[in-house]
Amino acid sequence: MTSRSSVDPPRSNGGSGIGARRLPATGRLADRLDRPLRDLRISVTDRCNFRCVYCMPKTVFGRDYAFLEREEMLDFDEITRLARVAAAHGVEKLRLTGGEPLLRRGIEELIARLAELRTPDGRPLEIALTTNGAALAVKADALKAAGLTRVTVSLDSLDDDVFRAMNDVGFPIARVLDGMEAARAAGLGPIKVNMVVKRGVNDHEVLPMARHFHGTPFSLRFIEYMDVGTSNGWSLDEVVPSAEVVERIGRELPLEPVGALVPGETAARWRYRDGGGEIGVISSVTKAFCGTCNRARISTDGRLFTCLFASEGHDLRALLRGGVDDEGLAAAMAAIWGARDDRYSEVRARLTPELRDARPKIEMSYIGG
Repeated sequence: MTSRSSVDPPRSNGGSGIGARRLPATGRLADRLDRPLRDLRISVTDRCNFRCVYCMPKTVFGRDYAFLEREEMLDFDEITRLARVAAAHGVEKLRLTGGEPLLRRGIEELIARLAELRTPDGRPLEIALTTNGAALAVKADALKAAGLTRVTVSLDSLDDDVFRAMNDVGFPIARVLDGMEAARAAGLGPIKVNMVVKRGVNDHEVLPMARHFHGTPFSLRFIEYMDVGTSNGWSLDEVVPSAEVVERIGRELPLEPVGALVPGETAARWRYRDGGGEIGVISSVTKAFCGTCNRARISTDGRLFTCLFASEGHDLRALLRGGVDDEGLAAAMAAIWGARDDRYSEVRARLTPELRDARPKIEMSYIGG
C-alpha cells in the first residue's frame, strides 16, 4: 500500500535508547496533553469482503491490489503480548477491527486469549469488535463463547438498493440484519450500529434508520463522513453535520441530550423523549473531540498509530520479532504515547484545502476504524 508510512522502531536496549528507561510494572501512560491511553484498537486483517465507496473503493482495492502476506501480519501470540503490556499500563478496552475482522481465520481463538487478560486491579478488559455483519449470523454464538463483550455493526442504509450500491459487492441488507439479530440473541450487547452519512448518497436514510431502530435494543450512531486516507475522494461538501442529523430526527422523534458514560467517549448521546432508546453522533469534522481522545491503533502488521489521521506509524513488530522483553516493549509504547500531541480534527478547519489534501494519510482499511 503506497500510503503506508514507517519510522525507525525505537531502540529496545542499550545507550540512551528508550529501552533503557525503566517503567514500573504497571502504571498510567499520558501524552503531551495529559490524555491517558485507555482504548487500544487492533486491526487483525487488511482485507474486507465489501468495497464500500468511502473506505475501500474498487478503483483502488481491485483484484490486483497487494494485501499483506500472512507472515507480515502479527500473529495471535504477538497481538496478545501487545495487549497484555498495554493493559498493564492503563488500557481497559480492546477493539478488534480491520478490514473485516471476521475474515481473520481463528478469530475466536484470539478473542479467548484476550479475554484472559486483566487490568492491574484484576478486572477483565472490555473486548469489542467492529464488523460489517456479513458473517455475524454464523459466528455470533462462537464469538460470545470465546469471550467477546460486544459488537458494533457498520450499516449505512436500510434500503437494499442503496446498501448494495454502497458496499459495491451486491451484498443484501437482509443478511446483515439477520446477523445483528443473531448477535443480540447471543448476548453481544448493547449492540451499536454505525452509519457513515454522506450527502447525496445516503443522507436521505437518516430518518428511516432512526425510525427502524427506535424502541429496539440497538443503539444507532451517525458518523460524519471523514477524510481518512486518500482513496475515498473526500470533500467537505459531502459532510452532513451532526447538528443537522439531530435536527432532522428531532422534528419527528423529539430528542434530548445525555451526558457521556465514560471519559473520552466519541459519540455525543441523545435520547428519545418518549423512552424509545437513544442515538449517538460522532462529529469528528464539525465538533472535534481531540481533547479527550484516549485511543491508539495497531495496524495488521504491527505499527502503532496515535491518531486515526496519522501520517506515520511506529514499528512494534520489529521489536516483537527482535527479542525485546516486556519491559522494553512497555518503554517503547510509553515513549511513543508520551510524545503524542495529535489533534488533527481540531486543526483541520484551519487548513486550506490544498494543505489538507497534501497531508499524507493512512487508509482506514489498514489502520482500522
